[in-house]
Amino acid sequence: MIIGIEVAMDKELQQLKQVFADSQVIVEKCGIGKVNAALGVQRMINDYHPDCIISSGCAGGNGDDINVKDVVVSTELTYHDVYCGAAIDNTTQYGQVQGLPARYKADPYLLEKALALCASHPSLHPGLIVTGDWFVDSKEKMRSIIDLFPDACAVDMESAAIAQTCYIHHVPFISFRVVSDIPLRDTDASMYHDFWNTIADDSFHITKTFVESL
Repeated sequence: MIIGIEVAMDKELQQLKQVFADSQVIVEKCGIGKVNAALGVQRMINDYHPDCIISSGCAGGNGDDINVKDVVVSTELTYHDVYCGAAIDNTTQYGQVQGLPARYKADPYLLEKALALCASHPSLHPGLIVTGDWFVDSKEKMRSIIDLFPDACAVDMESAAIAQTCYIHHVPFISFRVVSDIPLRDTDASMYHDFWNTIADDSFHITKTFVESL
């Protein structure tokens, strides 16, 4: 089974390369943001023809039960910064690219394997991940996103774009995101900076456990 993992930043790449140093898992960096994410996963699909792709890295968390260094696994994914309007098609939802799903669902098999880990890993939270080209560094910005997507468990800048590309190419997909900060409890992204200063070596090991279960 060929498994590909896409990350956005060098810091994430270094962590995941260490975690999967002795495996055949393909770990690549796409760069930050939706366009970089789509281009990166397209290259991975073209070059390696993976059986599944995982988006990994960090994300802002949301929810009373979610804390820094917890992990959110995607049940669904969508964009928080896409709106195609209602002038042509009044059924299109906020976050939906017209003609594509309103939400991209995680692959059922991959999600089943991920959910099986929840009992032994209470820091693993299944839920909606929303994506946009915006680093959420203020409570006001996070509130504007949560107002639209109150069920969102995590906010990142790549996962939904990777999900869209995988959807188009019929590649099974899921996202595992380590919570680096809780924007509604933070000021000036101080949690985010502290996360990278104090990140535990095992922060990405749930992703490894998941991969080993496939």
